[in-house]
Amino acid sequence: MSGLAAQMNIFSVTRAMLTLGPALGFLVYMHSSIMSMRQDILDRDNRVKDVPLFELRQSYDFIVVGGGSAGAVVANRLSENPYWNILLLEAGPDEVSLTDLPLMFPTLQLTFLDWQYKTEPGENYCLGLRNKRCNWPRGKVLGGSSVLNAMLYIRGNKKDYDRWRDLGNPGWGYEDVLPYFKKSEDMRIPELRDDYYHGKNGYLTVEHFRYHAPMAQWYLDAAREMGYEVLDVNGPQQTGFTLSHGTLKDGLRCSTAKAFLRPIKNRPNLHISMHSTVEKVLIHNDTKQAYGVIFNKFGIKRTVYSDREVILSAGSLASPHLLMLSGIGPKSHLEDHGIHVLVDSPGVGENLQDHVAMGGATYLFDPHDKNKSSMYSFQLPEVFSTETINQFAQHHDGPIYWLPEAEVMGFVSTKYQDEEEDWPDIQYFITAYADSTDGGLFSKRAIGLTDEYYSAVYEEILYKEAFNIVTLLMRPRSKGRLRLKDNNPHSKILIYPNYYSDPQDIKVMVEGAKIGHNLTRMPALQKYNATMNTLKMPDCVHFEFLSDEYWACQAKHYTLTIYHPIGTAKMGPDDDPMAVVDSRLNVKGVKNLRVVDCSVMPYITTGNTNAPVIMIAEKASDMIKEDWGVLNQYYESEEESSEDQDGASVEDVELGMKSPSNATMVKLQKTPPRQDLDYW
Repeated sequence: MSGLAAQMNIFSVTRAMLTLGPALGFLVYMHSSIMSMRQDILDRDNRVKDVPLFELRQSYDFIVVGGGSAGAVVANRLSENPYWNILLLEAGPDEVSLTDLPLMFPTLQLTFLDWQYKTEPGENYCLGLRNKRCNWPRGKVLGGSSVLNAMLYIRGNKKDYDRWRDLGNPGWGYEDVLPYFKKSEDMRIPELRDDYYHGKNGYLTVEHFRYHAPMAQWYLDAAREMGYEVLDVNGPQQTGFTLSHGTLKDGLRCSTAKAFLRPIKNRPNLHISMHSTVEKVLIHNDTKQAYGVIFNKFGIKRTVYSDREVILSAGSLASPHLLMLSGIGPKSHLEDHGIHVLVDSPGVGENLQDHVAMGGATYLFDPHDKNKSSMYSFQLPEVFSTETINQFAQHHDGPIYWLPEAEVMGFVSTKYQDEEEDWPDIQYFITAYADSTDGGLFSKRAIGLTDEYYSAVYEEILYKEAFNIVTLLMRPRSKGRLRLKDNNPHSKILIYPNYYSDPQDIKVMVEGAKIGHNLTRMPALQKYNATMNTLKMPDCVHFEFLSDEYWACQAKHYTLTIYHPIGTAKMGPDDDPMAVVDSRLNVKGVKNLRVVDCSVMPYITTGNTNAPVIMIAEKASDMIKEDWGVLNQYYESEEESSEDQDGASVEDVELGMKSPSNATMVKLQKTPPRQDLDYW
């Protein structure tokens, strides 16, 4: 056995003893404590019903495909009209108790709640990962990727949306979309609750994470010392640093399923069918009109029909996949796989963009706290303890409410972006956590780092106090594509992200890494002797440490996705041949078919994409109502909105418990565009 192999073997055994034992015991005790003491997490009384096949109707007004970040919102908003019947189809199950816990979010990846996509190998990315393929987690669960993600709430930059508008998409400028961000939001950070840029009456609660390590304040102090502001990055200015905003309710994850579906679980006009994988959209060959879907539930195929529209909200991988399987996509590619072409739409599956990120920037530090009076960086043997669970179960406090992977977020501009524009080209996650502090249980497993890389870079510093600075590229020039493996709807789509195919992207990433490194040189962090781990990645040892070449090598080997793929069915004007949908999200060339999810973004936003997707769904829901003549259908004024003329409250009407007044009925009957449907 070689020296390196022997060393890896010894380290691996040691790591397993220190990691797996505490982890397994922790999870068992955690489950027991939730079952007995945290009924609020089980939330049995408010869980949505999975409608069985025999209770489903033959047809619905609207069929929403995908119950994720967008689909849950659309189902909620369309079912506000008690005279529309809505079917929401979700391939996965309901959430489980573990998904509520911020600390545990990395453990959800590569489980039955995850579609477990992987990228195809390339020459410039994921080179230090198993088989040179990046894991791309996507939620296969009610709530979608809002159940698997890091819960971070970032809206993006004003200029992102103005750029969408200026491309020929009227109604998508910042001033147009801001009301929809506010509509969905229930801001619970006290100093922001009454701010102009935030809402407080929406379904989606936004909070700071309940638990923080002392290091969070160090990072903010260092940012100030470097000349950056500490501010609300979802407000009028984005450049600067902040404690992370999260989609949280009482400190626990607030997915779109929890936010938008549980409160309306009793609406009789909304059916939710879980474990239901849609295989094809049905489209008339002659009229090019969508009229239903074929889906599979527990091995049983079922066809259900739509009287008004089919709405694809399956995400940036599954929505274009379904379009292609249904005959909408690049003609030659579909023909190669034996699919009858209904609409030659060359943009389907193209324009793939993602916030590529660089891992591996790990910094050791000395907290000068010999008595361990505080918990600093996440140390698995310390955090995974009975004390942690007791704090959580009995006192609703402690590290379970922690997101050590993103204590602080920052947005900065490199030398390639004019800082005066306030349109940052780099985002940071600054952590109270490092790859070495969890023994490989979280990062190594979820990211797919090889044993060779992990042992070479992290084994020697295992469980030492450390943190990471993760650098994200905000506006990549490189664009990827999706391709069919075959015409089997249960085969995974092939993902070619093409990270760093444009050389400018690696230049911006290197500059971002250098700015992040300079942050650690500030007095606030040098006070604790913050020093970068000098153990090099095996394939980068020939480069001078911290040189531009070294940073570039690290970026290409320790490549991360932050779960933000977008753009694969982009919206655009009629003169854009690559546009798949128009500005009202109708699929071009097909009637009664829309895409409502991150696929429609023409360009990626500056920051995490979950909040923008929810905004898109809110706006799309209003557009759908408007197109069918029932926008603002209930009340003429705010005065009427408090109570219906017959004494039925808004809640009663929306839940279908009481009927609207005669005046409201008149509004509901107002000139429906399709006179052939007598649902009024």
